[in-house]
Amino acid sequence: MLTLLIAGVFGATFLVVAAAVVLYWRTGSDAEPESDGEPRETLHQPINWLAPVEASGGILKADSLSSITALDQLLARVNGIERMRHALAEAGMNWSVGRITAMMLLAGAATFVVLWPMLWAPRWLKLGAAAVAASTPYLIVRRRRRKRLVLFERQFPEALDTLSRAMRAGNPFAVALDLVARETAAPLGPELRKTVDERKLGLSWEVALGHLADRVPVVEVNIFVAAVQLQTRTGGKLHEVVGKLAETMRESSSLKGEVRSIAAHGKLTGAILTVLPMAIAGIMAFVNPTSLLVLWNDPTGNQLIWVAGGCLIAAHMVIQKLVDVRL
Repeated sequence: MLTLLIAGVFGATFLVVAAAVVLYWRTGSDAEPESDGEPRETLHQPINWLAPVEASGGILKADSLSSITALDQLLARVNGIERMRHALAEAGMNWSVGRITAMMLLAGAATFVVLWPMLWAPRWLKLGAAAVAASTPYLIVRRRRRKRLVLFERQFPEALDTLSRAMRAGNPFAVALDLVARETAAPLGPELRKTVDERKLGLSWEVALGHLADRVPVVEVNIFVAAVQLQTRTGGKLHEVVGKLAETMRESSSLKGEVRSIAAHGKLTGAILTVLPMAIAGIMAFVNPTSLLVLWNDPTGNQLIWVAGGCLIAAHMVIQKLVDVRL
């Protein structure tokens, strides 16, 4: 009976994901109606699954959480779902919240179904593995977000240098920022271009730059936006302010690099301490297998193995937390 229930949960989750994928492709591949006897060019283009999306505050903002109406209404009632949407946008991924949620449910259900027949594994281990598998898609999003924001921090001082030189050459701020947006690679270039387009559509610089700070939650970007907004109110030589900001941010980036290199030593030490007990157990199993079979065959010894494994994982997480320096 329990097996049928698990299979039913897995099948229902799979059908939801399959329906979402089919509906997405059908709505995305519909062409525009014909006019004057000639077919119009379709708006559907090949999908780049890792292309940047319109973040909050952009020119075009998608309000739906999922292409499935029922799932969209259900997700809209979940507290904190906007945080996941912002994380997806800041990671530069065009995944919807409904898609990432369906992937999490499918991964968790599939892992639980695969592990359930394994009688040697305790129930809490099966539930824990299913929870880890379910959180893996969101952890991938968080990792891509972190790497993208680090790349923003590296690109921003050079972009400010270019902006300062362009304004010193006599270009106004709008033209200089447009030039920087065209010359800078992703991910910074498209975000600056979006800010320029918002200004061209009638928004004030204060609002457009505020949207940039919302889309890119980086301290350097917030400082630049605050400096430009203050200069528009008080006046002054903006190119000198931007040049000083670029110099200060470059020194700050160098200091952050030194701190990360020092913290990397602690992270490597923690990884070695985590792998070392497993390596020693593997060597003992190869040299003298009977010494470990006592623990494996005895019920109390079996429980001690799982407790030791859990403590090892917890210790690794604590060490990584200690050496994770927030800059």
